[in-house]
Amino acid sequence: MSPDNLLLAADFTIRAGGENIALYAFAGLLPLITFFGLLMGLKMKAHWSALGSVLVSLLVAALVFKMPMGLASLALSQGVAFGLFPIVFIIIMAVWIYDLTVRSGRFEDMRRIFARIGRGDMRVQAMVIGFAFGGMLEALAGFGAPVAIVAAMLVAIGMPKIKAALVTVVANSAPVAFGAMAIPVTTAASITQQNPHAIAAIAGLLVCLAAIIAPFLLLLIMDGFRGIRQVWPMALVLGVLFGGGQYLASNFFAYELTDVVASLLSLAGGLLFLRFWGPTTPEEQASQQVTDGVELTRSRISLALFPYILIVIVFAITKLWTIGINIPALLAKPTLKIEWPGLHGHLFTAAGEVSKSSIFNFNWLSTPGTTLFVCGLVTVIVYTVTGRDTHPLSFGEGLAELARGINRMKWSYLTIASVMALAYVMNFSGQTSAIGVALATTGSIFPFFSPVLGWLGTAVTGSATSSAALFAQMQSATATQIGANPALLTAANLAGSTLGKMISPQTAAVAAAAVRAEGQEGEVLGGAAKYTLFMLILMCTFVYLLSTPILSFLIS
Repeated sequence: MSPDNLLLAADFTIRAGGENIALYAFAGLLPLITFFGLLMGLKMKAHWSALGSVLVSLLVAALVFKMPMGLASLALSQGVAFGLFPIVFIIIMAVWIYDLTVRSGRFEDMRRIFARIGRGDMRVQAMVIGFAFGGMLEALAGFGAPVAIVAAMLVAIGMPKIKAALVTVVANSAPVAFGAMAIPVTTAASITQQNPHAIAAIAGLLVCLAAIIAPFLLLLIMDGFRGIRQVWPMALVLGVLFGGGQYLASNFFAYELTDVVASLLSLAGGLLFLRFWGPTTPEEQASQQVTDGVELTRSRISLALFPYILIVIVFAITKLWTIGINIPALLAKPTLKIEWPGLHGHLFTAAGEVSKSSIFNFNWLSTPGTTLFVCGLVTVIVYTVTGRDTHPLSFGEGLAELARGINRMKWSYLTIASVMALAYVMNFSGQTSAIGVALATTGSIFPFFSPVLGWLGTAVTGSATSSAALFAQMQSATATQIGANPALLTAANLAGSTLGKMISPQTAAVAAAAVRAEGQEGEVLGGAAKYTLFMLILMCTFVYLLSTPILSFLIS
């Protein structure tokens, strides 16, 4: 029988002796080295880099870890399947809803709304647009879309290009762990075979720290310490509401809606606060107001916000409603548990039992992608009926946006599927476990370094989902070896990912392109470096303290 990816392969490296542990760990790292080398060293496209690393992982699985090539190929196919469903399916639907607001013209109303808030102070608008509203976009779409949208909006209100790009990449970091309907959390839970709610609960506590601090970093970028002195009340309101919303939603609500709830709380609370408080605005921090003469009626405001409000309501019902009828259980009932053909029954646990990791859950009705699809259809219908005079959109045009979005992001989908294939081959063959065993030799100090893996993975790939696919199992395996909480270290990987997004070359490239500052990505990355390192040290310290009796009661 073939060794199970989680236990027997790790046990094998331990039995092999200390020297062999390092050799097996190095072999397990080769696919990752290939991925990062092709992506950053040779500047190849992400999808080609991922495909190259998949090929290396297959060779390592067969030649070093003695996994039959047929089984390794089947592991690859299961990874591709999971990448396409539910991950790509969710992204397609989330991006479609955003595209509908753009195609119908409602996004322009959204832009007008934000251009008029903040009493014309760019520092306030940087926080409201870049942080709170950007968090909403990250919650729904992710994968670069929020960065492009927010950076362009900030330039539109008069912010200098590089400053707009820097504000965007720093602000975008806070919601990343729960971005795109919490796909990074779902991915990490699936790969490590852990309860996603347990991981989400701890991740919500960790990223809460980053969310509270992020608005103050934006003030430093915009106006130095003067900005903090003059606008700190607004930063405190937005940060506490966003961070508090992340913690409450991830622990007591539907974790898929963590960023949606957090951004709505932050937006609503911030706008309410601005009715009673206003900043002292220096002349150079005054924004350019939109003077197109369009009157923002209550109807236009409501329709611009409609898709996002609808998503919160529908998700709340499908995830939480149990009065009279248990809707979550009803939607989960048709889920198909597919024993992956040719693979299931060939992977075993240390106890000699057939591993459940080769069972594919096709939850076609309960997946967030299906919920988003329904919300998209309702949005098309509402926009078609209400927009005949001012915002014309036919039902056919709405569906056409779905097709255009799929075609536009096809290379991103290939990258995601390839990275998931890489993760499954590495996990099922024991490559990830071998790395975890080697890392476990650092002992009880490893939790301090745990967020660094997530930070590195996202910095290189630009995606918290990809980072989770690459390192989540490694974190879990290491936690098991050193007697730490696997959910804590898996969540630490996600928390580190939020900070790595600040210095991702892909993120910087998207932001620079959005503000038409191509070739100046280095300035953006250089500006973000000091903020990401400061936050990373704080996060590493927090995770380490949570792994000790000092703060462990917070996650017990």
